[in-house]
Parts: sequence; C-alpha cells; structure tokens
Amino acid sequence: MKFIDLPLHRGKVPIWLYRRMVKLADYIVSIVIEEFGENDLLRRLSDPIFFQAFSNVLGFDWNSSGSTTVLTSVLKDVLNSKDYGVRVAGGKGVNALRTPEEISLLAEDLNTDPEELIRVSRLSAKIDNVALQDGYDLYHHTIFFTKDCWCVVQQGMNPRVKMARRYHLNGIYSQKIVTERIEREVLNLISEKSEGCRDTILDIVRDGEFRRFKLPEKIDWKALERAYELQPNTFEDFLLVRGVGKRTVRALALIAELVYNTPYDRTDPAKFCFALGGKDGVPYPVDVKTYDEVLSFLEEILSQRKLDEFKLAYRRLARVRASLGFDSP
Repeated sequence: MKFIDLPLHRGKVPIWLYRRMVKLADYIVSIVIEEFGENDLLRRLSDPIFFQAFSNVLGFDWNSSGSTTVLTSVLKDVLNSKDYGVRVAGGKGVNALRTPEEISLLAEDLNTDPEELIRVSRLSAKIDNVALQDGYDLYHHTIFFTKDCWCVVQQGMNPRVKMARRYHLNGIYSQKIVTERIEREVLNLISEKSEGCRDTILDIVRDGEFRRFKLPEKIDWKALERAYELQPNTFEDFLLVRGVGKRTVRALALIAELVYNTPYDRTDPAKFCFALGGKDGVPYPVDVKTYDEVLSFLEEILSQRKLDEFKLAYRRLARVRASLGFDSP
C-alpha cells in the first residue's frame, strides 16, 4: 500500500475541462497499454507519484483532494466504455458502497470470478480504516482490475486538519507511502513490527479471552462473539467479520500490549508537476489552446503508430506470400 496527503478543496471541474481530461486520459491509457500492457497500467496507478502526475497532466491542481475523485472518475469513463481489458468499480460516497455490485457486473466483461475481487475491495477498506488508524476516515474507494491483476485507490478525510490522505494498494501489506503530513502517533497494525500484536489479537478472539477483560461499552460485543464462533484463520479474516471496527480493534491492540507484552507499531507509515495548468488557476490557468494542441499531437502519434503497425503487417504478409511461391501482393 502507498498513500499521499492532500488538502481538502471544494468546487467542481468545469465540463469543458472534464471532456478534455477524458480525451487526453484515453490517449495516455491507450499508449501505456499498447506499449506495456494492461497489468502495467495498474502497476503505475498503484504508485501515488504516477497517479498524481497523471492528474496534473490532465490539468488538476497538484495539491487538491479532488485530484483523486476526478482522475478515478475520468479513468472509469475511459476504461469501462472501451474494449480495454481493465475495469473500474467504486467511487466517492454512495458510489463506494456500490463497489461489490459493480464488480459483479464488470467482472462478467472480463470473464473472471468477482468473489475474490469483492473480498479484496472489502479488505482494503478495512486495512486503511481499521487496521491503520491514522485519523483519516475513508470516503472514496475505487478498485481497478484486469483478469489477473488489481489495485485499489481510496481516500480518507481528516476534517480537524483539513487534509485528505490517499492510499494505493496492490497487495494487502505491500506498502510505500508519500505524504505532506506525518502524524505523531497512530495505531499501525499493518506494519511488520505489529505482526506479534496481530497474532495475539487473533488468539484473544479465537480463545474467547476478550470476555475476561473490561472493554469499552461502545465496542461491538456481538461482532466479537461472531468472530469467536467463526474462528478466523488469519487477522485479515478477523477484520472482515461484520461489525469489527476501529474501537474493537484498538481495544484488543491495547490488551495485546498491556497484558501479553506484544506492542503495536505507533509510527505513521508515511514517508516524505504541472503540464497544462490547474483548474483553479494554480499555478496558472489551464491553457486551452495548448491543451488542444497536445490532444491533436497525441492523436497524430496514435494514428502514426497504427499506420506503422499496418505497414509492418503488410511487409510480413509479403514475406509469407513470397516464401509460398506467390507474387508479392
């Protein structure tokens, strides 16, 4: 997982700019897929620096929380409406809640089983909202997937400091993080240093030991009892139990440390570009003339690439015909 912090900004992208964003994004996506493949596109989107640069190239503000929601919306329009082998599910607010049903529908296009993707989607949200408690509550969740690859891009909000933090995952505990703000202390159960704490929490739940301790009244006792009955095999399975939330996990992490001497990592996992301007005029207004020239240039490149491919195929066909004794076509 990787993530990046962004100031919370209001406002909407004007339709004239959004349409150009979709067109330019389509050209860029087409080039990346043709040159490197669909899975490589997902690898790039799982990198917060590439994702941010992509957003900036399309004309979004470099430090705006909206760069996440707008770019994922643009890519959803591009990828779900073309014959690419990449699909995008989820989005902001209510759209995030519809992710499982969207996955089920879109997975049919790729002839792939949606169940594992739905599990990945749910677990990613639990990882960044429950296992990592850094003060940012998720409000945006998107999963990009091919037939055999996936990456998740989601964003949380911290109204107190007026910041948003974006998280990138292409593996449950695969994490590199970029941020502008480092939190002084967090509950970081996704760290390698917290492995002992995670194991202890799982033992407490499976053995029913939580009944021995005075836990906060606001935790979901029914969820703990449900987890005990299910006997989860892994910490990830425990997180996926319905009702297991922040308070429950925090209480169990404190018990693991104070009673069983298996502390959790308190370190914030965070570690510390413009091409066509930004929609709010930062660092300068969008240059529409230049934007359209870039679109024309990329369109010409793609046309030339297709022409070159046709010429190459034509020459290959000529060689085949010659080897079979036919005249050149």
